[in-house]
Amino acid sequence: MVKDLLGRLMKDLRVSVTDRCNFRCPYCMPAEVFGERYQFLPKEELLSFEEIERLVRIFAKLGTNKIRITGGEPLVRSGVENLISKLSNIEGIDDLTLTTNGYLLAQNAQSLRDAGLQRITVSLDSLDDRIFGEMNGRGFGVEKVLNAIEKAREVGLDPIKVNTVVQKGVNDHNVLDIARHFRGTGVIVRFIEYMDVGNINGWKLDQVVPSLDIVERIHSEIPLEPVDKNYQGEVADRYRYLDGSGE
Repeated sequence: MVKDLLGRLMKDLRVSVTDRCNFRCPYCMPAEVFGERYQFLPKEELLSFEEIERLVRIFAKLGTNKIRITGGEPLVRSGVENLISKLSNIEGIDDLTLTTNGYLLAQNAQSLRDAGLQRITVSLDSLDDRIFGEMNGRGFGVEKVLNAIEKAREVGLDPIKVNTVVQKGVNDHNVLDIARHFRGTGVIVRFIEYMDVGNINGWKLDQVVPSLDIVERIHSEIPLEPVDKNYQGEVADRYRYLDGSGE
């Protein structure tokens, strides 16, 4: 069994299939840095699907049982459903999920499910078109992503999780809107503190909304209670609505 430096079992493996993305979120891939001339990794330097399959088989034999497909935006890589098909047949892998911004999800949801994908996580930072457009750096509207979430639910890619990065003065006033929107739908919402990911996103401490502040904002309107972690080493703190209407 593989363990990290803190002695935690490494049961969860993230596999990045591309460094490219069709969004330019300021907190992750700001347009002023990742412009049209930015040199992403050439295709030949990316792990092939066969190489990824081999690595996952090795990790599975060492006790890893959960695989998360990420990017960049994984759905911009052609044929990702073929990779899903390969990984879904590996003995010992019992949780296969993909994290996406949702923009290309609706047209791919059925093929991903048919290939063996079990769950989906969608990044969604606001329900307001203007704010969402600013935060994705492309001016894209939110309706396409909301429709994709519904499509994912229709084909059985659930439970669906929604990740929302919260920035003070940018979208923190939308926290309750998102909680209300998904409450009672079966979609699990995870609010994420604005994090320093290096020196490219202009991170500022005064734009961080502490996680406890987020919890208190929601709890003031919709009472919450803490939930035990799913497994040893899980990072996220989980809460659910006291009335049983969601997490």
